[in-house]
Amino acid sequence: MAKEYKEGSIVVGMVTGIKDYGIFVKLDNSHNGLIHISEIGNHYINDLSKYVSLNELIRVKIMEKSTDNMFKLSIKNVDYRITKRHGSKIKETANGFKNLALHLDYWIEKELESTKK
Repeated sequence: MAKEYKEGSIVVGMVTGIKDYGIFVKLDNSHNGLIHISEIGNHYINDLSKYVSLNELIRVKIMEKSTDNMFKLSIKNVDYRITKRHGSKIKETANGFKNLALHLDYWIEKELESTKK
């Protein structure tokens, strides 16, 4: 059964191509779409690869169905990022892995003993 997509809905798709004029997105095995460069943001867009990467999962808004299984899509005014590209919420400490290293021999010995039983 083919999936139904409604205009105005926000769905998840995978970036399959990046060209100067837009971003190609695969919605499922039967449906694809294009985010025209004018649907990226309200400002001048110079490099689309600053917004997405190949094979990245993003949220897209369905603007309209243009052909059988091809959609006009948008990320303008959409929180399109599923995962953040830069940085991490995990802060590195001065100790780093020292605490783990202190216990590593004990944990290995304990695991070896449990496998002998």
